[in-house]
Amino acid sequence: MSRVIKTAVLAAVAALAALSFSACGATGSSGGGAATENVAATVNGKEIRMSEVDTTLNQQARGQQSQLSPLELAAARLQVLDELIKQEVLFQRAEKEGLLPKDEEITQAIEEQKQRNGLTLEQYQKMLKDNNQTEQQLRDIARKQIAVKRLLDRVGSKVTTPSEKEVEDFYNNNKQRYVNARGVGLAAIVVDPNDNGATDDAKGEAEAKQKIDIIYQRLKSGADFATVARERSEDQTNLRGGDLGFFTEERLKQMGLPQDLVSQFFGPMQTGDVTSPLRLNSGQWFIFKLTDKRLQTENLTLDNPDVRKDITDGLVNQRKQILNAALLEVALNEAKIENKLASDIVSSPDRMSGLRPAAPSPGASPAASPAAAASPQATASPAASPAATASPAK
Repeated sequence: MSRVIKTAVLAAVAALAALSFSACGATGSSGGGAATENVAATVNGKEIRMSEVDTTLNQQARGQQSQLSPLELAAARLQVLDELIKQEVLFQRAEKEGLLPKDEEITQAIEEQKQRNGLTLEQYQKMLKDNNQTEQQLRDIARKQIAVKRLLDRVGSKVTTPSEKEVEDFYNNNKQRYVNARGVGLAAIVVDPNDNGATDDAKGEAEAKQKIDIIYQRLKSGADFATVARERSEDQTNLRGGDLGFFTEERLKQMGLPQDLVSQFFGPMQTGDVTSPLRLNSGQWFIFKLTDKRLQTENLTLDNPDVRKDITDGLVNQRKQILNAALLEVALNEAKIENKLASDIVSSPDRMSGLRPAAPSPGASPAASPAAAASPQATASPAASPAATASPAK
């Protein structure tokens, strides 16, 4: 429940680069007061309907909204509505400053996202149908995302670069962050004998074994691992060419990988080598590629350009986040906002006990997708410290 309540819709709206198609379904109203059946709030006269609140809640809850109690549902709706109000306030400010995208820019953004997700025209149309969504609704979402991102980018451009002393002070207070641990980088191609809905889905044990063997032969013949992973791996990492990340030896053991496999990674295997097909306890088939290998822990200093860049970027991002948060406060103060849902709850507290869980239904206008991940430059919530945005160099 805490994850549902704390998820920030505003972060999703701010990132065009992560424009999401998968969580744009629509929902209907779900009882519990007058606001629930029509208008949840107004921002300078612009209505936010309860259907939008339930849409966003359904997206954040990832199909688990039916498990919310009436009181949890009321709390979640209030939180979601608060973020939708913030989103609308920023969109209206972007509109006032002439930052709305042209139709061709919206088309380009959607086309680029379709290409990144590898969607054919048929798959794209099926996605819209499965989410009870029209192309116009998707374009409206993109319009808001692009406009708000432009607004935050314009404000963020005013941030100055941190001084040399600020960079040094941050490093001296956070040296533990800048350590290259002993470990290995891995990528994988996964074949699952179970029906998992993948585009190239192997169904059954025999088909899975045949598929992994064909993949292995392609790799032995010189095929590029990342390309094959994107084409044939039945795992979400296929979008990253199978990249799994960097792991310490202890972490690999905690993940349940066989000791002999871990020993190969840290022993005879060299960077660029691939394993033969392996069937793990999950029943899935794996081919691993060793993408990086460090046998010694290394403490990094400010002489390392990656360390200096990470710290500088982290401090700049924190300043942008604080500036964006200040912009949001100013915009909220200047807007005329009426939260009808909150007023209904205050006037009739007993209605909270009669709320029904939000459930999908066709025909409502979806809110901007909260599934999209915002870049640090675009978020409107300040980080607790620069450490929250700077990451150790590799």
